[in-house]
Formats: sequence, C-alpha cells, structure tokens
Amino acid sequence: MPGPPSYDAPPPFDAAAARRVRESLGMAPGHVAHGMQASYGLRHITPDTIAAWERGIASPSPSELSALAAVLWCEPTQLIGTPRSLREFRLIRGYASADVARAIGMDPASYDQAERTGKWTGDARQSAALASVLSLSARDRLTATGHDDRLAELLREAAETRWQAHIRAVAKLTGIDKRTLEEPLRTMHQEYQRLIAATLSRAGGSAASGEQGRVYLDQVLDHFWSRLPGI
Repeated sequence: MPGPPSYDAPPPFDAAAARRVRESLGMAPGHVAHGMQASYGLRHITPDTIAAWERGIASPSPSELSALAAVLWCEPTQLIGTPRSLREFRLIRGYASADVARAIGMDPASYDQAERTGKWTGDARQSAALASVLSLSARDRLTATGHDDRLAELLREAAETRWQAHIRAVAKLTGIDKRTLEEPLRTMHQEYQRLIAATLSRAGGSAASGEQGRVYLDQVLDHFWSRLPGI
C-alpha cells in the first residue's frame, strides 16, 4: 500500500480528465507533446510522457501541469484530482506558500513545516484566514489541516455510544454550531445502531462481527458531511 504523498510530490492529477479533454479536442498525444515543446520549451515531453500521465503511471509537475492545461485549452483545475493535503489545496489555487503564509499572518517557516508534516499549528484566526484565502469548505479545511482522523474517531464513538456526549468536541473541532450538529449525529447514531441490531438478529443474538456496521464506520466522514450540505 503506497504511503502518503511526499512534500515534493506533484499536485493530484486526474489522468482520466486529461485524456477526456485531449480526445474532445481531437488531439493525439503527439500533438500535445509538440505543443508543450514548441510553446513552453519543455523538450523532454514526448508522446510517451503524455501517455504515461493519462495511464496514471506518472504525474506532471506544477509547471508541466500549467503547460499541459494551456495546450489543452482548459484551466489547470480541470486536470487536478481530489486534493489530500494542505499543499495540494494551495497548489490547486495557484498560490506560492510564502504568499499564503503572509496572507494568514503566519511565519513562512511555520507554514512550510505544516505542509511538510501535515500538522497544522495555526490558531483560530489563522485557521479562519486559511479557509478564506484557499476558499475551503468546512470539510476541506479539516482535510487540509490534518484533522480528518480525529473527526472520524469522534464520529465513530458518537455512532457507537452516546452521540450527545461527543457533540461539544465535534463542534469545537469543526467550528460548526452544536445545534446544527444535533440532527446529523442523532441520525448517524440511529442508522449505525439499526445495522448492529439487524446483524445480531440475523446471527441469533450472537456477538456477530457486523460487517455492515464496520463498513458504515469506515465511511463515517462521508455520512457526516452528506448531512451538512452547503457547509
């Protein structure tokens, strides 16, 4: 299983989208490679390079991605997959790390460390400024600042035990009002408990493993955010 992307990894690349855009323009990989060579001086780009990107074997660097988008007459964001880290959210927006640090009032070295380690150390004001600068939804902000695992842990505990006991911690972590969280947490608790009850009933009351319950908990973040549209 591959590990997390390194600090120097390229931005997330949507290989399928790149191929769709190219084909919609009636271009072959050779045409794209020639355009990147002739217009952007990227002599190392060949048709095989384009094919490797589209097959997911390799990914373009930030500068190569910008050139590829220009040749394909599209925005770079159309060729970027789902961001998984603070660095990737920043790259998607096209900002330099120093510019983001300056905009949110954080020392550039501290900001760079946050990107490298995946551990966000900003205070509440800086976190709010980060969300504004990078246009992050509540879910994106939690992902970008490395808090998805903690949120998933709280949500699993809320589903398995008393959801009321976890609402304060979820509100503090997400910045979402406790009253807004009541219905999603209550509903998720009920759904999970119904799955467990149905599993036990089918197993004749034994301590069954509850495969459906495990799957539900594995997808707990998706269940949570789907109940908070527009946040």
